[in-house]
Amino acid sequence: MFDPADIETLKKSLNTLAQGFSELPEFSPHVDRAAMDAVLIDAAERMQENYPYYHPLYAGQMLKPPHPVARLAYAMSMWINPNNHALDGGIASSAMEKECISALGSMFGLDSPLGHICGGGTVANLEALWVAGRLHPGRKILASNQAHYTHGRISDVLALDFAETAVSPDGRMDVDSLQALLAQGDVGTVVVTLGTTGVGAVDPLHEILELRDKYDFRIHVDAAYGGYFHIASKLDDSARRAFDRIHEADSIVVDPHKHGLQPYGCGCILFRDAEVAALYAHDSPYTYFTNGDLHLGEIGLECSRAGAAAVALWATQQLLPMNPGGEYATSLDKCLLAARQLWIRLDESDHYQPLMQPEIDIVVYAAVADDIAASSTRARNIFTRAAEENLHLALIELPTDMVRNYRPGLSGNEETVTCLRCCLMKPEHIDWVDEIIAILESSAV
Repeated sequence: MFDPADIETLKKSLNTLAQGFSELPEFSPHVDRAAMDAVLIDAAERMQENYPYYHPLYAGQMLKPPHPVARLAYAMSMWINPNNHALDGGIASSAMEKECISALGSMFGLDSPLGHICGGGTVANLEALWVAGRLHPGRKILASNQAHYTHGRISDVLALDFAETAVSPDGRMDVDSLQALLAQGDVGTVVVTLGTTGVGAVDPLHEILELRDKYDFRIHVDAAYGGYFHIASKLDDSARRAFDRIHEADSIVVDPHKHGLQPYGCGCILFRDAEVAALYAHDSPYTYFTNGDLHLGEIGLECSRAGAAAVALWATQQLLPMNPGGEYATSLDKCLLAARQLWIRLDESDHYQPLMQPEIDIVVYAAVADDIAASSTRARNIFTRAAEENLHLALIELPTDMVRNYRPGLSGNEETVTCLRCCLMKPEHIDWVDEIIAILESSAV
């Protein structure tokens, strides 16, 4: 969790930062140190009421601890508190952000993409669909019914027609369902998810691309959660074929604040065609006049944005380059292997029915029972008992037909089944599979 040595590292970086402003006249704002200490202690006590997100026994929601270098770089930069909307609000941090975008583009095989950091995947996807609506006005947005729920909400906000495709039993977009909707001739953009947040499914981008020439639609890849797995070496064949074609998408969203080891909020939108910058064109009477170079606020919908997010991401990319076969890529492989090991162990259990084999690091499984209601109740009870043993899981509601594909004898008329879900997004999880299984087994009795 907290390493006291980090404070010494932060002090060194702050001393270096201060040297850049040593010629200024002495100035120290007044702070009531005693009052501030008391408030911070109170805040720390309040923050104890949290799940241990950093620990390998937390395997519930998509919460991955930032790398120490990201925390420290963010904290160091907050002494300046740069704003990356305009260059005069964040000169150095804006330059660092542009380098981050170049590195992320290179990771996906994009040559000089247009992009920027934003508050998270929701804002990043909003920008992608906003551009889609501007380029294909009046045409529909499609996503699978396992895609993130925000695509429907964003489409509603932007007054864009939205429809869902069916999925195969493993949660991937069903290409036949997609083609039937494309044949209606009113689709402008298809959202392809590489790593759904529910079951971790990787839509068959390689197959969907074959339809683009025939039906003339844009492809937006939502890789907010799964994007970094592009550089992993342990993807299965189907996922690998999809990720290998990601550079052919028109836009890509990835969230560095998930697998990119960053503090919240740090999302990213990338466009393959930099000419979409023209759609963002706007003027400001006081913001952009100080410098003729590109201000990041000129290619985004957000105004003020934390330059600290760019500094933290830049520092992390310097320490852990996003190279296949490197230290960072190896850590992603460990997440993939941990998920597969857990799936195998669950398949050997008398208490659990694992569902689709994991394509990334998400494992979904039902509690064994004869009918839907009993399975759902048992899953909720296991969820509670596991937490009492410090193993924190997640629950997910899945369509009954999807679950029955793996447990055909499940009786009942309910439309959904409550299942259990693990996100093994810490590389350390690979060393904790035995402990996780032991707690799951004891919690099922």
